[in-house]
Amino acid sequence: MKERGELFHDPNAPEGENLGPDFWAEAKLEPPRKPRSVHLKLDPEVFDFFFAEAKGKGHLTRMQNVLKAYVKARRSA
Repeated sequence: MKERGELFHDPNAPEGENLGPDFWAEAKLEPPRKPRSVHLKLDPEVFDFFFAEAKGKGHLTRMQNVLKAYVKARRSA
């Protein structure tokens, strides 16, 4: 993105909201989790749908986003 000139930093941007001491008293540091590499078989129509939606690039990311949304919806139900 930097090479394409798509990054922008505004040095005059306002700072974020102050979270306060109550937030930080309960905050926990969690190390980042590494993604797992999996191999799965997909029905051709499922793969073709995402591949076409992404115009070939980013189709796996779109699949991941759909799965994340499903997990979030199920957890909040």
